[in-house]
Amino acid sequence: MIRRKLITAAAVSSAVVGLAAVVGLAGHYAVLRDDDDDDDEGEGLIKAFGATKVSLQEGLAASEQEGQPISGKFEVDNGKFQLSVYTAKDGKFSEVLVDYVTSKVAKAEPITKDDDLSAAQSQSAAMANAKIALKDAVDKAIGESAGFRAVGVVPNLKEGHPVASVLLLKGEQFTIVQQPLD
Repeated sequence: MIRRKLITAAAVSSAVVGLAAVVGLAGHYAVLRDDDDDDDEGEGLIKAFGATKVSLQEGLAASEQEGQPISGKFEVDNGKFQLSVYTAKDGKFSEVLVDYVTSKVAKAEPITKDDDLSAAQSQSAAMANAKIALKDAVDKAIGESAGFRAVGVVPNLKEGHPVASVLLLKGEQFTIVQQPLD
């Protein structure tokens, strides 16, 4: 049931942001994937998300000690709920895990896997032209979407302009809001 709601949210969002953007986001936001797994990733995320004491914006701010935040998301990875932020510093990329209760950096590791590295490079390229920080884009998206909380943010280039795709959650409803970064 949750999976259908997520796919519906993705379909509605595609009318607003374009099918290519949603397909790209589905790769980053596991909860939007339509896979055949028995365990429902979206439902697990929704359930775990209730335990957060920290906002995505606070996680982005905490990760700045490791570099410029270039994306961030709450996720369930190998059955463990976490707040993951990709950062860029001096041409190198790190995944920073921020404690979702205390907002302290729990761990920072270099990004070396091909898929993760490719995503970080793409996100960094989008942020290179940004004049607005991801945290500020998330704040604005939430301000325009009463009752929603941010689950993730990914920058991308749309017609040559940097845009933040912000995934929001309210109850069991996901929506994606686009925020210009220039």
